[in-house]
Amino acid sequence: MAELDLLGSILNSMERPPAAADGETRRRAREQAARMKKLQEQEKRQKVEFRKRMEQEVSQFIQATGEPRRRFQPMTKIERSILHDVAEVAGLTSFSFGDDEDSRYVMVFKKEFAPSDEELEAYRRGEEWDPARAEERRRLRELAAQQEEAELESGPAPPGPPNDYKDKYRHLIGCEAAKAAARTMEANKAYGCVPVANKRDTRSIEEAMNEIRAKKRLRQAEDEGGAGGGAGGPCV
Repeated sequence: MAELDLLGSILNSMERPPAAADGETRRRAREQAARMKKLQEQEKRQKVEFRKRMEQEVSQFIQATGEPRRRFQPMTKIERSILHDVAEVAGLTSFSFGDDEDSRYVMVFKKEFAPSDEELEAYRRGEEWDPARAEERRRLRELAAQQEEAELESGPAPPGPPNDYKDKYRHLIGCEAAKAAARTMEANKAYGCVPVANKRDTRSIEEAMNEIRAKKRLRQAEDEGGAGGGAGGPCV
C-alpha cells in the first residue's frame, strides 16, 4: 500500500500533456506577438523616414533667405515631437499652435527672428501676425503710459466747468445744428413750455426790493381798510 501511495503521488505531481485547446492558444499568442513586432518595426521605419524628411525641410529653411519663419502642415503628436527635436538640434526655435489635436501644427523660427510674446499670442488666437499693426499698438501704449506719467507728476487737474451738451453731442448732430438748436425753441402749448428768456428776471436787486415793499404796504392798507369797515355796524 505504501508503494502504491508513493507511485500515486509521483503521478499526480507530473504535468499533464497539453490538450489541443492549449496548443491553439499558444499558437495564437505567437502569431499576435509576431504581428506586434512587425507593426513596431514598421512604425520605427516610418519615424526614421519622417525624421529624414523633416531634416531635409529644416535644412532648406535654414538656407532660404528672406524666410524668417516656416509653418508646417498639421501633424500628429509623435510627428510634432520629432520636428521639435530636429529644430532644436538645428539651433532653431519651434512652437506648436492649434486648438484641437487634428489641427495642431508647428512653426519654426530662425534664432535672429525669434517671436515676441505678442506674436505668439496672435498665433495662439489663430490670427496672422502683422508687424505694422503691432508696432502701432506698441506706440499707442507707450504714448498712453507717457500721458499717465505726466498726469501723475502734474497732480490732479482743477475742476472745470461742466461740458456743454452741444460739444457732447456734436458728433451726432453737428456743430451748426447744435448752435441752431440752442438758439431755436418752439413752445409746446400742451405742456405750457415757456422760453428761458421769458423766465429771466431782468430787474436789479434794488428795483425788486422796492416792488416787494410797495406790495407789502398795499396789502397792509387793504387789511386796515377791511378792519375799519367791519367796525361800522353789523352785517345785514
